[in-house]
Amino acid sequence: MLNSGGEVYWSKKVRSTTAKRKSNGKLFDDAAMQDVRRGVEQWTKQILEPWTAKSGESKGGFQTASGIPLNPLYSPEDIKDESYSDLSFPGAYPFTRGVYPSMYRGKLWTMRMFSGFGTPEDTNRRLKLLLSHGETGLSIAFDMPTLYGYDADHEKAHGEVGRCGVNVSSLRDMEVIFKGIPLDKVSTSMTINAPAFVLTCMYAGVARVSGVPQSVLKGTVQADMLKEYIAQKEWAYPPEAHLRLVRDMMVYCTKNMPQWNYVSISGYHIREAGSSAVQELAFTLADGFGYVELGLQAGLKVDDFAPRLSFFFNSTMDFFEEIAKFRAARRIWATVLREKYGAKKTRSLLMRFHTQTSGASLTWQQPYNNIVRTAIEALAAVLGGTQSLHTNSFDEAWALPTEEAVQVALRTQQIIAEETGVTNVIDPLGGSYYLEWLTEQMEEEAYRYFERIDRAGGLLSAIKSGYLQREIAENSYRLSKRVESGEDGVVGVNKYATKEEAPINTLKIDFKSQRKQMARLKKVKAERDNEKVKQQLERLRRAYEKPEANAIYPMMDAVMSYATLGEIMQVGREIFGNWKEPLLI
Repeated sequence: MLNSGGEVYWSKKVRSTTAKRKSNGKLFDDAAMQDVRRGVEQWTKQILEPWTAKSGESKGGFQTASGIPLNPLYSPEDIKDESYSDLSFPGAYPFTRGVYPSMYRGKLWTMRMFSGFGTPEDTNRRLKLLLSHGETGLSIAFDMPTLYGYDADHEKAHGEVGRCGVNVSSLRDMEVIFKGIPLDKVSTSMTINAPAFVLTCMYAGVARVSGVPQSVLKGTVQADMLKEYIAQKEWAYPPEAHLRLVRDMMVYCTKNMPQWNYVSISGYHIREAGSSAVQELAFTLADGFGYVELGLQAGLKVDDFAPRLSFFFNSTMDFFEEIAKFRAARRIWATVLREKYGAKKTRSLLMRFHTQTSGASLTWQQPYNNIVRTAIEALAAVLGGTQSLHTNSFDEAWALPTEEAVQVALRTQQIIAEETGVTNVIDPLGGSYYLEWLTEQMEEEAYRYFERIDRAGGLLSAIKSGYLQREIAENSYRLSKRVESGEDGVVGVNKYATKEEAPINTLKIDFKSQRKQMARLKKVKAERDNEKVKQQLERLRRAYEKPEANAIYPMMDAVMSYATLGEIMQVGREIFGNWKEPLLI
């Protein structure tokens, strides 16, 4: 998938996705289908058509958010070729109905709230607050300087320190963030990409300082650089250089941090950039297959590293399409890992994923409506079988969330878990005629995209040519036009709008954060052994210059000597250079 060469495989999958369901184990026999077909035809002519003619209702034009045309009703006729082997059972291949046998009856999803703002002290207090309110996993957001790999005192960081997440310039900052938090007992997710390898070393460094072995650390670092070039645009080096560092981290963590998910393959940002659900599904899985090939090229066995690849999806407002997307994703991942890449262990076939409700669906108009939107999106994620969930706060279209808004968002998850009863039965929507039909449609459309990507020369070529970016841009434009024209209604925006001014209080970040971070950074540089830092950075430079070397080992030593994030990233900038994406015309 990274490079072309799989066209034949994907084209066969496109042709066989439906055909294979026509072989054995049909859910319905032919005689029953004849009765259903006659019944649907009779209902349409005798009941539906007279009703719509009399009421003046629209006869067509209904579609999912991805543009998949929809019938007015679904019946067994629409899934007549489905076999139970594709639906299967929870915890059994191909995992359409869930990756674990008992799902939420045995253990609820991990409840994570995206946390991070201002100084490390601010974020430490927020993390402890959320843990006290019942959060079951940590999730760290970083500010823009950190995301791009600049220290708090860099000129490009001015005015941005602590604004959209917490600032981290050295290991000392990470020590403050996790002060009093038992790293051997909690799972931590870090949403960072370009400097992900440095932040992973810092997290492991905090554990080392605390006396916690790396081998017991649990959590995830995003590190999905392919997605950055496709959607989020936060990179430091050219694609090949970043992929080399992802490779190094895969090898290092496989050997030293066996419980750490070292790549969280992210469709979330692809969706936020304007993709459809189908594009999110296809492009995210294509990235995942790219990382599988990266691991294989590094000499790792697929069953040794695939279990530590995790996923991160968006959940937005087209309720059933989102659920179908999650189910199709599990089925495709398991099928391709086993058929194409030869994975044999069950753990390698499990698509475990985190879900975040859609930030793009939040509106600054009538912001309390966002509580309802988030609840619906969270419910879709749960019914789709997510392993971890973040619910957005209602005020995030205005600013970083207040404590009150974060608590409401967390309570939304807890109410779904404790009060709705949806956790009592595994895959309760499984077998729905509409949902099973839609799951199959999503699967088929994803395979078609895989084929197109390989025809474009493979994933890297598709990124460098701008093919994937154009696909997203065109869909984003299509959606915008539908909202602008009123074809798609958004309550409070183009329907039921009211005039309002500053309807909520928001969290404000001032320049105290920047001053405090700069002072701490200055102190770190004054107290550390600067000659040792210089030596460790030179070791890292030499590792970068040797493509076969693993750069994580000298990077870990540099981090432990309190080399800063900016100093470490600058070595890479000098060796690898930068990259500009193609113009989308």
